[in-house]
Amino acid sequence: MVKVVITGANGHMGKVIADVIGKRDDCTVIAGIDLNTTPNGVFPIVEKPSQLPERPDVIIDFSHPSALDGLLSYCKANSVAIVIGTTGYTAEQKEQIKAASSDIPVFFTFNMSLGVNLLADLAKRAVKILGGQFDIEILEKHHNQKIDAPSGTALMLADAINSASDTEYEYVYDRHSVRKKRDAKELGISAVRGGTIVGEHDIIFAGRDEVITLSHHAASKEVFGVGAVNAAVFLAGKPAGMYDMKQLMDEI
Repeated sequence: MVKVVITGANGHMGKVIADVIGKRDDCTVIAGIDLNTTPNGVFPIVEKPSQLPERPDVIIDFSHPSALDGLLSYCKANSVAIVIGTTGYTAEQKEQIKAASSDIPVFFTFNMSLGVNLLADLAKRAVKILGGQFDIEILEKHHNQKIDAPSGTALMLADAINSASDTEYEYVYDRHSVRKKRDAKELGISAVRGGTIVGEHDIIFAGRDEVITLSHHAASKEVFGVGAVNAAVFLAGKPAGMYDMKQLMDEI
């Protein structure tokens, strides 16, 4: 039985993850971490990792980038694995995460959905075949409460495309002030914010007289919770290192 702590336990995603774990028999939530320590009647919720009542096997983090330092310090000091689902990290924080993987198992991805990660793999295959003959655009849509733009997932998809291409694409985030024709090495990334859209990502390959679109639409945040819990069970007992959905999908 994998013992899990949820960071951001009283937030929406924290509650989703707790519900997902409650329906499984291979893991259990032993505590939560949240600035809002309102009891939920199921497991204790503390404000900081140092206040946890017992050592977990894995921490699942869906909180805020500002919590990173404390979480990594606790995990390294106590040899605890961590699944990071939070987005909006700076380049320096991403380096911190990478450095921590030398000491502990770290599962880090910009999107916990198996479907989105399959989309990234399909995009890699598409760019190898279509190459410089097609212009590539990424369109992402999210709810009106999302703060960061473009989404971490859109950037993940763009990086996947670049990794599979001999051409280093230049990411272009907004064209409203650009008065020139599109460059062949551009990779456009556009963001839409509105309503309660959970998450939609389209990768558009636009060629001469034909368009191919790869799409993923999330109907609820539960898909991310399921992926995070799968990642936690996968990560438990692993040696120190950086892990992502590719390794998890290889084991399925």
